[in-house]
Amino acid sequence: MISRIDLRGRRPSRRELLAELPRAELDVEHATEVVAPILEAVRTRGAAALRELSERLDGVRPVHLRVPADVVADAAAALDPQVRAALEETIVRVRRVHAAQRPQDFTVDVAPGAQVRQRWLPVRRVGLYVPGGLAVYPSSVVMNVVAAQEAGVTSLAVVSPPQKDRGGLPDPVVLATCALLGVDEVYAVGGAQAVAMLAYGAAGSDDVDGETLCESVDVITGPGNVYVTAAKRMVRGLVGIDSEAGPTEIAILADATADPVHVAADLVSQAEHDPLAAAVLVTPSVELAGAVEAKLIDRVEITANRERVVTALRGSQSAIVLVDDLEAGLDVVNAYGAEHLEIQTVDAAAWADRVTSAGAIFVGPWSPVSLGDYMAGSNHVLPTGGCAHFASGLGVHSFLRAVQVIEYDADALAAVADRVVALAEAERLPAHGEAIRARF
Repeated sequence: MISRIDLRGRRPSRRELLAELPRAELDVEHATEVVAPILEAVRTRGAAALRELSERLDGVRPVHLRVPADVVADAAAALDPQVRAALEETIVRVRRVHAAQRPQDFTVDVAPGAQVRQRWLPVRRVGLYVPGGLAVYPSSVVMNVVAAQEAGVTSLAVVSPPQKDRGGLPDPVVLATCALLGVDEVYAVGGAQAVAMLAYGAAGSDDVDGETLCESVDVITGPGNVYVTAAKRMVRGLVGIDSEAGPTEIAILADATADPVHVAADLVSQAEHDPLAAAVLVTPSVELAGAVEAKLIDRVEITANRERVVTALRGSQSAIVLVDDLEAGLDVVNAYGAEHLEIQTVDAAAWADRVTSAGAIFVGPWSPVSLGDYMAGSNHVLPTGGCAHFASGLGVHSFLRAVQVIEYDADALAAVADRVVALAEAERLPAHGEAIRARF
């Protein structure tokens, strides 16, 4: 069901760990070859190309590429009361956490009459991608929209693939979630073509589109498949992006005290996302490893997405990694840099504090990744593929820019004029120094 990697009796270096640990292969380079003509078609032909691409790739030709506002509102009215209550609670918790994330402006008096201020400004407009392939993700609407709203972004566009069985509209729960969040600019566009529309904007082609279907954005966020990732790579620089998200990952650092039922259930929960999903258990306990293997067999037999889960668990990206002790296990998870990392050990919080690379850390037996996917209050759009070594998950910061404001008076400039001129001369940029001298 799942392979083993035995590191006992040796302490591999970080380089060796990176070579040995399992990781899903994501051929973004190949996908860019497929995506390039899609981006060009949307850039040059706008809505006409979007409809043709939807018909070819999604099996449906949407009448309304921009979902009518009344359809979005009606989706909220038709929402199952229990699902609505769950979404509303998720929104409250995610908003509470993200409201606390906004960094503070500051002012520094460098010297008398010399001041530098820093202001945090939201971007003008954002495009938020919500997947709709193997599963639909109203929770991703919450994660993307709330972070942008709490950053102060005033113009938001949500894109999600048209569903063939919905007459070319996105999933109704996705639409309802947009309505609950006060977002009425929603497009039935998915895949690389959605990224192109957001990056370039799109002219209308049919009467329902108007002259301009969609204005371009400044930042595109949200997870998608390899073609979405390739498209985001290709438009980076024209717009900002959150990350090049790959298949989801869970790593669990566990000792003999962990409940194998919990561990197996959590591994399966992430494996059901995608056949390329990675599920990794790191443990010094051979007994736990065996018990988890047995429980995985039991759980796979009863899970709804059995075929997908089996493929993910049997894939080269998933494994049980045996180590000598938790210290060695900590080396492994820090080298791996998982999107989601669970700590199920004695003194779990203490071990969590020593983790240096993870998208999000889930501490103890009552903080499963599934909680973070929906209602913990944290954001579930997280770095994958080892990007946690240098990147953060989605948050308010993803939609902000730091702008420095410099204000000196005459005396303050005069106090450093000679030194500025000296540096300008040293760099062979005399006009810089002359711009200072011209003032005195």
